[in-house]
Amino acid sequence: MSSVSGIYRQKKNTTAKSSKSSTKQPNHGGSVVSQPPSLSSHSDGYSESETKLRQFDMDMTYGPCIGMTRKKRWERAQKFGMNPPIEIKMILDKEKVQSGSLWDSCI
Repeated sequence: MSSVSGIYRQKKNTTAKSSKSSTKQPNHGGSVVSQPPSLSSHSDGYSESETKLRQFDMDMTYGPCIGMTRKKRWERAQKFGMNPPIEIKMILDKEKVQSGSLWDSCI
């Protein structure tokens, strides 16, 4: 009969190393780790209206926001019975705000 040790890989004899602490901070390679613009604080100099529109952009309840203006997204959500906030529609109609969503400049 042939030996099984030739088929299966064998373990090497090594000495056990001491385990490192698991509380070590992750290494980010010297990069500056920051939150995406959508998650940063509201003290970035945006108006109250823009802040509300950004929250609308982040709310996936009203469908995707990529590839359409905020107004078209609001109208689409209304058409499909998702009940988007009337306040957002008033902001979009009355104020001069950015028509593109928060994600338009990121993609």
